[in-house]
Amino acid sequence: MSIGNSPEDDRTFPADDRDAIGRTLQQARIAAGLTVEEVSASTRVRIPIVHAIEEDDFSRCGGDVYARGHIRTLARAVGLDPAQLIEQYDAEHGGRPAPTPAAPLFEAERIRPEPRRPNWTAAMVAAIVAVVGFVGFTMFDGNEAPKGTTADGGPAPAPEKATSAAKPKPVKPVAPKPTESAIAAVPQDKVTVKLTAVDGKSWISAKAHDGKLLFDGLLLEGESKTFQDDERIDLVLGNAGAIELHVNGKKVEEKFESGQVERLTYTKGDPEAG
Repeated sequence: MSIGNSPEDDRTFPADDRDAIGRTLQQARIAAGLTVEEVSASTRVRIPIVHAIEEDDFSRCGGDVYARGHIRTLARAVGLDPAQLIEQYDAEHGGRPAPTPAAPLFEAERIRPEPRRPNWTAAMVAAIVAVVGFVGFTMFDGNEAPKGTTADGGPAPAPEKATSAAKPKPVKPVAPKPTESAIAAVPQDKVTVKLTAVDGKSWISAKAHDGKLLFDGLLLEGESKTFQDDERIDLVLGNAGAIELHVNGKKVEEKFESGQVERLTYTKGDPEAG
């Protein structure tokens, strides 16, 4: 007895033009010979989130802005062009989102400007000038005598021809050579990172190599924060396009997009070029 084909068996289904974002990232990771743990360690994206993204579940990312940032970071780690995956994500999730405002979350925390450090170089130069001026004044005041008399009050001898000896002149203090800027004068045995909000505000998080939280809050436009550690500084920038970075005295020339989330790590040897 033969069984006839159901009408549903003759239906044709449209082929998917491209793989899901998560599957694309997973296949690229496997092709690169990397484990989820290794990708998590290099990108600072937590293991559960890496697993969720590879399953095309972006609900754990905390919103579209952060999901796009995670996709971009993971794509770079496995050798893919992030632009195509971001375009696919935007097409599947209603277009590119507006930058997530971080202000409502952190408005209660106001960042106090860093106290100005005393300018010891200027103080030392002023002290040297004062000492030299006092010594010069004392020398002239003690050696000069009224015209027509000697130093002991007797009559002055007849004038002689001028000799090569001249009265001592006050010694002018040597001006110190201009020092490098405070940004460049960084310790060589540490990693120093300076962040300045130059084009808007951004939420930032900074951690030391041992996981200690150095800062977690909002950096307003025009404000700066400097962090130091013996080995490594880990950063998360909520609006990377607003931030100007100096690492170990050098400006980081890489340009970030407004609203872009970046996870960055810097050590004593960074940046290699900047």
